Formats: sequence, C-alpha cells, structure tokens
Amino acid sequence: MSEKQKTLKQEFVLKGKGLHTGKEVIMTIKPAPVNTGFVFVRVDLEGQPTIEADAAYVTSTERGTVLEKKGVKIHTCEHILAALTGMDLDNVYIELNNSEPPIMDGSSKFFVEAIEKAGVVEQEAVREYFTIKEIISYTDPETGSEITAIPSDHFEVMTMVDFGTKVLGTQNATMKNISEFKDEFSNSRTFSFLHELETLLDAGLIKGGDINNAIVYVDKELSEETLEKLKAVFNQPEVSVRPNGILDNVNLYYPNEAARHKLLDVVGDLTLVGVKLKAKIIANKPGHHSNTQFAKKLNKLYKLFKRKNIPEFNIDQPPVYNINDIMRMLPHRPPFLLVDKIMEIDDKHIIGVKNVTINEPFFVGHFPSEPVMPGVLQIEAMAQTGGIFVLENVEDPQNYSTYLIKLDKVKHKKKVVPGDTLILKIDLLEPIRRGIVHMQGYGYCNGQMVVEAEMMAQVVKTKD
Repeated sequence: MSEKQKTLKQEFVLKGKGLHTGKEVIMTIKPAPVNTGFVFVRVDLEGQPTIEADAAYVTSTERGTVLEKKGVKIHTCEHILAALTGMDLDNVYIELNNSEPPIMDGSSKFFVEAIEKAGVVEQEAVREYFTIKEIISYTDPETGSEITAIPSDHFEVMTMVDFGTKVLGTQNATMKNISEFKDEFSNSRTFSFLHELETLLDAGLIKGGDINNAIVYVDKELSEETLEKLKAVFNQPEVSVRPNGILDNVNLYYPNEAARHKLLDVVGDLTLVGVKLKAKIIANKPGHHSNTQFAKKLNKLYKLFKRKNIPEFNIDQPPVYNINDIMRMLPHRPPFLLVDKIMEIDDKHIIGVKNVTINEPFFVGHFPSEPVMPGVLQIEAMAQTGGIFVLENVEDPQNYSTYLIKLDKVKHKKKVVPGDTLILKIDLLEPIRRGIVHMQGYGYCNGQMVVEAEMMAQVVKTKD
C-alpha cells in the first residue's frame, strides 16, 4: 500500500542563538504543499530567497553543514533536518530571520517536541522512496570515514565512531527504524574535544555556545588560560573535569551519546538526498563532509533513476488482478489480450505486466529471423492497461469499453523481443471528465524505457 506524504498540522515558532554566529534567530516552521520537500526561507533578506534542502547546495562542512544558493547561506542545518526526517515529515517551510537555526541544547530534541505538539497530517500525494538495490559506498581517504548503503525494505542507520582517544574510545549506535528517532536519538547533543574547542574559540566561532548545548571531551591538560576562556564562554564561575573525562557543564544522557549524535547528524545530512531512503546506512567514523558527499552521490543516482522513471515493485508478489480478473474487465481475448497481470493500482496510476514469449502469433511474420514485438502492439498493451485503470472503478465493467481517440508524442526507444518482460506504467494526466481519459503511458524492459506515448481514450457503455 502506498504511503501518503506528510506535513505539519499547524506552524510553530522557536527562538534562540545560532551556535557559530551567536546571533539571535527566530525560526518559524510552516506546513507546505505536496512535493515541496524541505525549503529554507530567509525572511530577513529582500525577496525572501529560498534554499531547498538539496545536497547540490552544500558548500562547506567545517563545523556543520552549510547550504548556499545564489550567495544566500544557511549554517548548521543538520539538526533541524534530522528532526523533520525523524518525525516522518515530507513537506515543510523553515523560515529564518538569520543565517543559522537556533542551536537550542545542541540536539534535535526541542525541534521534535515542537513538531509533536504542532501535529502531523497526511496529504493527498503518494510518498516517493529511493530504494537501494545494490551496495553503494563513499570513502574519504583523508579521514578514513566510510559510509555505505545496502539494500533494505526500510531506513535504518548504524554509526561507529573511533577518534583514537582514551576519553571517548570506540562507540556504536544503531537505529533499526525511523520510529526510534524521537525517543532514542533526538536528545543526543553535539560534542567537541577540548583541543577543537580552543581552536574554535580562538577563531571567534561558537559564539552561541553556552553551558547547556555541547558536550566537551577533555583530551588534553586543562591550562589556566583555557579554563578562563571556558568560564567566559559558559558564563560560569567555575569549570572542572568530571571523572569520565568531560567538562562538568552537562551530564551525559547515554554512555554512547557521541555515537548517537553522529547518527543524528547522518539522518540530517542524508535528508539532503531529497527523497526518503529505503536502505541500511552503515557509517564508520562519519563526519559532515563524508555524509554530504555521500548524499550528493545518492542524489545524482536518484535523479538518474527518476529520469528513467522505472516502476518499483516485486515481480514475484501476488498481482492485484490476474489474467482471469483482467478478462472479466476487458472485452479483449487471446491472441489480442496483451496484459497478463496488474501489479499496482491507485487513483493516479496503474502498473501492468506483459510477458513476451516466442509463442506470440505476431512473431510468425514480424520477423521470423529476428522476432520483434510490433510497436503498435506495445501501444495497444499500454492502452489495454489504461482501460483496466479506467474500468476498475466501474460497477459493471463488462458493459463498457475504452476506445483510443488520440495518440501523441509516441517514441519507440528500444526493441522488445521474446523473453522480455514488458512493464507497463500508465499515469493519469488530469481528472476524468465526461468519459474522456488523458493518460501518459510508459513501457520498460530490462531496466530501460522502450516506449512512451501520450494517450486519450473515451469510455463508452456498450451494453445495457
């Protein structure tokens, strides 16, 4: 059964400081129409420019993921994106009056809680997925980071972190289903090592840091000079190191909170693929650079997949309609019945299958030495599939017939030969009016489009 897209029931507002800019920011999250995706809107700039959550716009990953489009930037977008994906949303506007979402406590917790309070609603459009069919990997030779996607029927993530320090050690975290994100991962906070924190302070970054939004692992001796800097940035009279090797500004929620936050980052960064994934993600020593490079790779593969427009279904699953069901709906009979089964159908599309065998009567003369399925019969197979799509909603389909009245933009791209399985996909282009049906048909064999045509048909009652 097809899943519906989702958006917010109502908008909400959160206020705070950006982690690196330290600037006050108001973030308003709003519902968005179907097929919008996640879109950032800079309401503080002239024309309110937008930046889609798309890997193509990643320009920096120094201390967070930065998106930039036409000179307009969004810093540290990964935590809010993780929350939106973790709460199973599809379409949302993220309005900001500055360049960086509020850091809050350094996790996605406050975003998730606000989404839960606002509510989530289903929309009319069907959700799309990018189903990973083979192992896809990315490796960063400089850092040793490696991220891999392997086939799975749902989205799951495993992260493994090893920074080569005694204070943090090796940690793992696993999310078996996105439904676990809210309770198990959304409150995992960002972290830093003391030596990194010193560098950031000296560079004038983390201006929005405070006592509650970062875990600091102390991987070197804490000098008096550094101690004074930390007191200032955390606005605390005293700062010390706990026995577990972290600064005493926060308590850990989990022994493996660092690995859980890295998993949170992976979820946020892979949101930039631009489509929900069905894959098991294994990330070893993940970082924003490797995450977003992998997102770019998946994004390109998905766009290539979309251009091919190949239907996704299990050819071995039980059909929606078998050949006997089809003969009860259509007036056609062998040898001119050119649809063997219907695999999927909803209010906008239908997918049928024609098994092309050497026993087809038309191969006797077309052509005996090089049998090729006639192009006109490929169109007829699409038309018959479209006829089932129309008659499926009629109470007495045996009393109606569907006649082609117009063909347009017909293209034959590759031969269809004995042994091929012709997959037929028909999309409804506009609502059916006065018995007139406007459809777009596609035929696929061996993972490639072989035929396409725009069709118009008329439904006529032939029997009383």
